[in-house]
Amino acid sequence: MNTPTPQISLSAHTFAQLLSSSRRGARLARLLAVEQLRTWEVSPVVTERVEQIVAELAANAALHGRVQGRDFRLALALHAATGTVRVSVTDARGEQPPLLRGAIGTPDDSESGRGLLLVAALADRWGVAPYPPSGKTVWAKVSPPSS
Repeated sequence: MNTPTPQISLSAHTFAQLLSSSRRGARLARLLAVEQLRTWEVSPVVTERVEQIVAELAANAALHGRVQGRDFRLALALHAATGTVRVSVTDARGEQPPLLRGAIGTPDDSESGRGLLLVAALADRWGVAPYPPSGKTVWAKVSPPSS
């Protein structure tokens, strides 16, 4: 008797790339993320939010998480059933976790210091996790709007 072999349906797509801890690497992270989301046919609303989140997290990794000779890692995961995208940016400096400053302590005319406020506003959830032995991963989840 022939019985069909159960098939595991892949409900997640993943993408990961190491990038140089530089302005160029941060810009490339944003461009690669947008292209990958278009390939996965993610909704434009989610893609726009993820693009801004990647831009902020990659810039932070290149500026604040930089260790000479070490790259940062961009990872994207799409849960196909829900359309939720998880962004993860891992850098080599875990001793100083990112702080949500902006509202307190950043001068009004400052050109920086508000990146994580943007991430918090654009993401449905975000957080920081240690990445042993000495790094950290900042992650954010973005879901499509409810209909």
